[in-house]
Amino acid sequence: MTFFTISLQKNECNEIEVDDISNLPAQIVDKILSHLSLRDAVRTSILSSKWRNKWVTLPNLVFDNQSLLISSQDQTFIKNKIVNIVDHVLLLHSGPIHKFKLSHRDLQGVCDIDRWILFLSRGAVKEFILEIWKGHRYKLHSSIYLCQKLNHLELFNCLLKPPHTFNGFKSLKSLDLQHITMEQDAFEQLVSRCHLLERLTLMNFEGFSDLKIHAPNLLFFDVGGVFEDINFMNTFNLAIVSIGLYVNPGFDKNLTLGSAGNLVKFFAHLPRLQRLEVQSFFLKYLADNKVPGRLPTPCDELSFLSMRINFNHLDECLAALCLLRSSPNLQELEMLARTEEQSTLRTVASVMKEDYQNCMFNQLRHVKIAGITGLKQELNFVNFLLSNSPVLERMTVKPASVDGAWEMLKELLRFRRASVQAEIVYVDP
Repeated sequence: MTFFTISLQKNECNEIEVDDISNLPAQIVDKILSHLSLRDAVRTSILSSKWRNKWVTLPNLVFDNQSLLISSQDQTFIKNKIVNIVDHVLLLHSGPIHKFKLSHRDLQGVCDIDRWILFLSRGAVKEFILEIWKGHRYKLHSSIYLCQKLNHLELFNCLLKPPHTFNGFKSLKSLDLQHITMEQDAFEQLVSRCHLLERLTLMNFEGFSDLKIHAPNLLFFDVGGVFEDINFMNTFNLAIVSIGLYVNPGFDKNLTLGSAGNLVKFFAHLPRLQRLEVQSFFLKYLADNKVPGRLPTPCDELSFLSMRINFNHLDECLAALCLLRSSPNLQELEMLARTEEQSTLRTVASVMKEDYQNCMFNQLRHVKIAGITGLKQELNFVNFLLSNSPVLERMTVKPASVDGAWEMLKELLRFRRASVQAEIVYVDP
């Protein structure tokens, strides 16, 4: 990436004048370096004497595929090269390190990472990102828990074992854990003891299955994995939630998912929810136990709702209807059909007409429905939305396949629309 040009001019005495780049203000130089990869920042030392080793004061150190260009298939050579580069940079570095990111496609959990974390713990690092793309889980060195200036922590393929004396990261606002392993109590304490935590991302985790989220300042929560139950406690500021319950191939789809998972419990501590994504099998979890017609307290601030749903499953449809009835200010709705074996599912058709009564969506403007095949219960749901959305502007429909798609489209166009401006947009599968 080129941010400047170098031009050398000769005066009448045929002497080279000082080039403009050597006289750039310090803040401009720092700005230029901040937009370069670490590799390119180091190479600026050849520009002039004033640029020599300016990079050693960079507060943000990013060792990624762009900075570490290693053309070899020899894993030992790659490992040694990465270690030598990081060691060299840290040895020459001068000043505070605010951000440290180590993420290379060939990086494995080598013991040298322990030394680097120990080195960083003696400073005031604010952002630490470690992504181990190959090999076994890397056991995070205990000195990471001494980094009390951290405001962002991001880990991939790591094993976390905080010491018993650990009382949380006092400054942490963002926590991103993916493909990690840790014990149940350790996870709960990590979240609850980071009192300033605002963003939590949790993907593909092992060692715990009960998600207890106690975080009074949490605003954003994104989770995807296999778990048994989820409980929010003192999360009254949480505004954006995305939850995916993954199911492994051996999972019994008729098994009750969690002993207390239901809509009322889930929404009890989410009064300020604005965006909700219900992915994979999580709607089936929410439908466990009795599903009310409406939530005791409506989701007045919810404006966006996305659900993955099996329209052939009675309880899931009832749970979806409950969410819709309880969201008076919903403006955007996305629904992705999820198909399962039909032989053991409770039938929907006999009860749906009654459940569709007395419900208007006075703020709903955009609807997207994907993956449907034209089954009666799917079309009933579409008809229900069209006939009860007086300000609807657009409904986008994308079928699962081209088979029967034309007949389904003709059926959709015959449905009555409560909104005179509503248009149905058909998208090829």
